[in-house]
Amino acid sequence: QVQLVESGGGLVQAGGSLRLSCAASGSILSINTMGWYRQAPGKQRELVADITSGGSTNYADSVKGRFTISRDNAKSTVYLEMNSLKPEDTAVYYCNADVLSIWYGTHDYWGQGTQVTVSS
Repeated sequence: QVQLVESGGGLVQAGGSLRLSCAASGSILSINTMGWYRQAPGKQRELVADITSGGSTNYADSVKGRFTISRDNAKSTVYLEMNSLKPEDTAVYYCNADVLSIWYGTHDYWGQGTQVTVSS
Protein backbone atom coordinates (compact mmCIF):
# COMPACT_ATOMS: atom_id res chain seq x y z
CA GLN A 1 0.00 0.00 0.00
CA VAL A 2 1.07 3.60 -0.63
CA GLN A 3 0.11 6.61 1.46
CA LEU A 4 0.41 10.32 0.74
CA VAL A 5 0.38 12.58 3.78
CA GLU A 6 0.00 16.32 3.32
CA SER A 7 0.80 19.12 5.72
CA GLY A 8 1.13 22.88 5.76
CA GLY A 9 -2.33 24.22 5.03
CA GLY A 10 -3.98 26.91 7.08
CA LEU A 11 -5.42 30.40 7.20
CA VAL A 12 -3.44 33.30 5.80
CA GLN A 13 -4.18 36.87 4.79
CA ALA A 14 -4.12 37.94 1.16
CA GLY A 15 -0.57 38.58 0.05
CA GLY A 16 0.80 36.03 2.48
CA SER A 17 2.62 32.77 1.94
CA LEU A 18 2.21 29.11 2.79
CA ARG A 19 4.25 26.01 2.08
CA LEU A 20 2.59 22.65 1.53
CA SER A 21 4.39 19.33 1.86
CA CYS A 22 3.37 15.85 0.80
CA ALA A 23 5.33 12.76 1.75
CA ALA A 24 4.77 9.41 0.07
CA SER A 25 5.42 6.19 1.93
CA GLY A 26 4.83 2.48 1.56
CA SER A 27 5.93 -0.17 -0.88
CA ILE A 28 7.33 2.27 -3.44
CA LEU A 29 9.71 1.35 -6.23
CA SER A 30 9.64 4.71 -7.98
CA ILE A 31 7.51 7.83 -8.30
CA ASN A 32 6.91 9.43 -11.66
CA THR A 33 4.97 12.70 -11.72
CA MET A 34 3.93 14.30 -8.45
CA GLY A 35 1.52 17.18 -8.33
CA TRP A 36 -0.87 19.40 -6.47
CA TYR A 37 -4.53 19.84 -7.30
CA ARG A 38 -7.14 21.99 -5.62
CA GLN A 39 -10.88 22.02 -5.29
CA ALA A 40 -12.88 25.04 -4.22
CA PRO A 41 -16.49 24.72 -3.04
CA GLY A 42 -18.82 24.14 -5.96
CA LYS A 43 -15.96 23.79 -8.43
CA GLN A 44 -14.19 20.90 -10.10
CA ARG A 45 -10.80 19.74 -8.95
CA GLU A 46 -8.09 21.43 -10.99
CA LEU A 47 -4.38 20.99 -11.51
CA VAL A 48 -2.26 23.58 -9.74
CA ALA A 49 1.20 22.31 -10.61
CA ASP A 50 3.08 19.11 -11.23
CA ILE A 51 6.68 17.98 -11.49
CA THR A 52 8.27 14.97 -13.15
CA SER A 53 10.92 12.79 -11.58
CA GLY A 54 13.44 14.66 -13.71
CA GLY A 55 12.31 18.03 -12.40
CA SER A 56 10.25 19.35 -15.30
CA THR A 57 7.42 21.51 -14.01
CA ASN A 58 4.00 22.56 -15.21
CA TYR A 59 1.77 25.26 -13.70
CA ALA A 60 -1.78 26.44 -14.05
CA ASP A 61 -1.85 29.92 -15.58
CA SER A 62 -3.56 31.28 -12.47
CA VAL A 63 -0.57 30.46 -10.25
CA LYS A 64 2.38 31.09 -12.56
CA GLY A 65 4.89 33.42 -10.98
CA ARG A 66 3.38 32.99 -7.51
CA PHE A 67 3.65 29.27 -6.76
CA THR A 68 6.70 27.03 -6.99
CA ILE A 69 6.61 23.25 -6.99
CA SER A 70 9.65 21.19 -6.02
CA ARG A 71 10.45 17.68 -4.89
CA ASP A 72 12.99 15.73 -2.93
CA ASN A 73 13.24 12.32 -4.59
CA ALA A 74 15.29 10.87 -1.74
CA LYS A 75 12.46 11.71 0.66
CA SER A 76 9.61 10.94 -1.78
CA THR A 77 8.26 14.38 -0.95
CA VAL A 78 6.78 17.13 -3.04
CA TYR A 79 6.42 20.75 -1.93
CA LEU A 80 4.32 23.69 -3.02
CA GLU A 81 5.56 27.14 -2.08
CA MET A 82 2.68 29.57 -2.40
CA ASN A 83 3.37 33.31 -2.38
CA SER A 84 1.23 36.38 -2.99
CA LEU A 85 -1.84 34.38 -2.07
CA LYS A 86 -5.24 35.61 -3.16
CA PRO A 87 -8.71 34.85 -1.79
CA GLU A 88 -9.42 32.90 -4.98
CA ASP A 89 -6.66 30.47 -4.01
CA THR A 90 -8.89 29.27 -1.18
CA ALA A 91 -9.52 25.55 -1.67
CA VAL A 92 -8.72 22.10 -0.44
CA TYR A 93 -5.33 21.18 -1.87
CA TYR A 94 -4.65 17.57 -2.76
CA CYS A 95 -1.36 15.87 -3.40
CA ASN A 96 -1.18 13.38 -6.27
CA ALA A 97 1.52 10.91 -7.22
CA ASP A 98 1.96 8.40 -10.01
CA VAL A 99 3.64 5.55 -8.15
CA LEU A 100 5.16 2.26 -9.17
CA SER A 101 4.78 0.07 -6.12
CA ILE A 102 6.13 -3.34 -5.31
CA TRP A 103 2.80 -5.13 -5.10
CA TYR A 104 0.33 -3.03 -7.09
CA GLY A 105 2.14 -1.88 -10.22
CA THR A 106 1.61 1.70 -11.39
CA HIS A 107 -1.26 3.62 -9.80
CA ASP A 108 -2.36 7.15 -9.13
CA TYR A 109 -2.56 7.99 -5.43
CA TRP A 110 -4.14 10.92 -3.65
CA GLY A 111 -3.57 12.54 -0.31
CA GLN A 112 -6.39 13.32 2.09
CA GLY A 113 -6.37 17.03 1.29
CA THR A 114 -5.35 20.09 3.26
CA GLN A 115 -7.41 23.26 3.57
CA VAL A 116 -5.94 26.57 2.44
CA THR A 117 -7.98 29.64 3.28
CA VAL A 118 -6.94 33.12 2.16
CA SER A 119 -8.75 36.00 3.79
CA SER A 120 -9.16 39.37 2.10
